[in-house]
Parts: sequence; C-alpha cells; structure tokens
Amino acid sequence: MDVVSDAISAVRIGQPSSQRVRVGGDWCTRLAPYEGAGFHVVLEGRCLLLPDGGEPVELGAGDAVLLPHGTGHVLAATASGATVDPARAVPFERWMDGTAGRRFHHLSTATTEDGTATATATAATTAEDGTAVEMLCGKYRLDRRHAHPLLAELPPLVRLPARGEGADPGLRSAVELLGREVGERLPGSGVALPSLLDLLLVYMIRSWATTASTTADGGGAGTWPAALGDPVTAAALRAVHADPAAPWTIALLAAEAGVSRPTLARRFTALVGRPPMAYLAWWRLTRGAALLRDGREPLAAVARRVGYSTPYAFSHAFRREFGTTPGQYRAGPGAATA
Repeated sequence: MDVVSDAISAVRIGQPSSQRVRVGGDWCTRLAPYEGAGFHVVLEGRCLLLPDGGEPVELGAGDAVLLPHGTGHVLAATASGATVDPARAVPFERWMDGTAGRRFHHLSTATTEDGTATATATAATTAEDGTAVEMLCGKYRLDRRHAHPLLAELPPLVRLPARGEGADPGLRSAVELLGREVGERLPGSGVALPSLLDLLLVYMIRSWATTASTTADGGGAGTWPAALGDPVTAAALRAVHADPAAPWTIALLAAEAGVSRPTLARRFTALVGRPPMAYLAWWRLTRGAALLRDGREPLAAVARRVGYSTPYAFSHAFRREFGTTPGQYRAGPGAATA
C-alpha cells in the first residue's frame, strides 16, 4: 500500500455513513464534535459553514469540505450570511428526523454502519423562494490512538473547490459518482456506497496534500505534503509501506531511493520528523496495532506480518511503544466488534 492509504487504514473503524439532504428557506443546524472525520459536498445551491472557533466558509455547488478532526460546526442558509447565530442552530439529529419544526423539506439517504443503504421518500425539492440546497453529509469513524502524522497535520477544515485553481478533476468525478449512488436505490448500493465514501476520503486527502505541496506557503500544512512530493523521501516511504516486514536497512532504503545513506537520512529526517529506521520501527508497530484491532489473526502471524521474528519480540516492542500489551490492546476500546 501507499502512505495515504496506510494512514487511513490505520485509523478507520467500521463503515462510513452518509446522508443526502435537500433543503430550502431559512435553516440552521449544528453538528456536534465527533470522534472521527466529517465531510460535506454541495451538489446544488449554496450554504454557509461555521466551524467552532473558525471563520465562516461559503460553499457552492460541487465544493467539498473535510473536517478531519471531527470539529463541531454549524451549517446554515447563505441568506443569513455572516449574521448567522449559532445559538439558534437545531441539532442535526433533530433536524433530520423532522422533530425540529422545520419549514422546509428534505431528502435523506443513508449508509448505516453495516453498509446497508436506506432511504426516505422524496419531499418537495424547491423552497418557497425558489432556492434549494442539496448536499451530501457524512462521517468516518476513526481510532485516533495511533494516528499517522500525515492525518495529524491536516488542518481543522479543508475546503476543496469544484472549479478554478486548485480544483481536482478526480475529486469531482468521485463526488458525481457518490451523488448518483446516494440519490438512487440501485442494486449493490450496500457495497458501492461504503467504497465510494472511502474513495472520497482518499481524494480529499490527496487533493489537500497536492495543493499544500505546490503552494508557496504550504497551504498552512506541515511537512508531510513536502515529504510525499520529495522523490527521495517518497521512494523510501513507498518501500517501507509496500513491505514493512522486509529486512530493511538504511543502505537498502538508500538504494531504493537512488541516493547515499547520508543523503537519505538527512532529507528523510527533515521532512518526516524522524530518521528512516525509527520511522520503520514506528510504522511496523502502528500497522501491527491496526491488525490487532481489525482482525483475529494469532499474535505470531501479526508479528511476522510486521517484521518481527517472534511474538515475544513484537510484544516487547509494542508495550514499550504503546504502554500496553498486544492482547490488552486487542480487547480494548476501538477493537473490532463485527
């Protein structure tokens, strides 16, 4: 696997969920802070997003926004503009189940935690003033105990425009596919929807990393976009993530990158924040933690998959890194339940 895929798989838990909403008139709803990542994609119209502790962001048709740290926020009609009062926002759950006395209609299609697609009937699609906003709202459950630093560097809010400078055609295609799949009850949706939601997350993180690595100030990002864009560091990272169990040495990784050992050590450490072999040791244990959480393989098999010759050696290193034994970790919060 590659760094972005591995960073996501190391923290993802269960199935993502999504809802498609169509709303008009004067509306305002609040989504509470969440132990995961949230996203919104505007399919039609415009709306305003007010993140907790941040500045309002206006979203237009095709725009996507990722809240990678589960920041609480308010969504509202743009007609209210900057005068939106978060105190009047209706909790999202009440807003969606129809108990909040709304004066507008909505369409909701959701993917449950087990991947089953469900949908309600479509109501009126245009507000009294002739305007409407249609959007996809979703979230991903994440186990942040050992998050990859790539994800930790993501800002509280990532806005990805649909058009103009910085627009990603791949992201736009993913949005179009997801919008169609969520909007129609098609055969196989129970499989397609979770996969498309995962694809959307990959495209959003990839688009952020690409934009941040090419802007003059880094787009407010840390060092990981630069690490992924540096051919030497990226080559070493690809090797480690493709086969973490391989008997890597600094010499072998330098050969993969086509540079000397000192050059690799210098560039890798500057961009990743730790030397190549220290990163390899950390990633092996982090990958092992994900295997323990998500599967039921024997400890010996997990140890071999991440480059340890014996369960004892893996357990010793695991406890030193995470402060708990592999068995306690597997049985603890965030362990697989299905």
